[in-house]
Amino acid sequence: MRYLVLRRLTQCGILALFIANTFVLKGNLSSSKLFDTIPLSDPFAALQIFVASLHVEASALLGVLVVSSIYGLFLGRAFCAWVCPVNIIVDFATWFRRKLEFRGVHLGLPKNLRYILLALSLILSFVLATPAFESVSFIGVIQRGIILGTASWLIVAFLLFCVDAFLGDQIICSKLCPLGAFYSLMGRYALLKVQHNALRCTKCDLCFEICPEKQVLWMVGLKSVAVNSGECTRCGRCIDVCADDALEFSILDLKGSFKTQ
Repeated sequence: MRYLVLRRLTQCGILALFIANTFVLKGNLSSSKLFDTIPLSDPFAALQIFVASLHVEASALLGVLVVSSIYGLFLGRAFCAWVCPVNIIVDFATWFRRKLEFRGVHLGLPKNLRYILLALSLILSFVLATPAFESVSFIGVIQRGIILGTASWLIVAFLLFCVDAFLGDQIICSKLCPLGAFYSLMGRYALLKVQHNALRCTKCDLCFEICPEKQVLWMVGLKSVAVNSGECTRCGRCIDVCADDALEFSILDLKGSFKTQ
């Protein structure tokens, strides 16, 4: 499970750097500075601030350009799987529910609910003249609580765990998070993709069982193409469980296009 280990090391390492508060990384996931020089700003937070006030600081705008370039051009929605601390909680909830073999309650939430919440966040930011999602963001509460060493974030973390463990698999990230929706849209054409080789696939469906965004794997066993959906988190779960080596990360398909069956 190499990608799972790498993701946990990355997530915990980033939080550790924020906690240490050295010249390497200062601030939080909304706004920070790398090596005391390079600004990093959450593009969605900055967009809410702009909609609310029609103004964004120059340093924040530069930080937005840096982060948007990283995810928009190269990594896609990787923030959700490799950086966001909520991912650790929902992954644990998924493991817990599968251990119990608990199906949970089917809420019947709309497939595109997170995009509706994304639009609603921006509308409310304009109407209320305050960044709406940032004001109530469970991501912000958890990461700032960990960084500052407060205990209140544990209550929010427990509630998120309960939602995903008992109400729906990956419901927080797949249905309710507007930040995930934002990165899905921004990273639609990012270079890093998961490539599928249908010639190697034995249709064991292990990738479907483990993928938090199953709809992105429509081509498995059918066609040798890359996962082009912006909703793919680049978590590497499907690659980890594929004993057929039918899935792998690819940048610009440097290894060449696979022939379809």
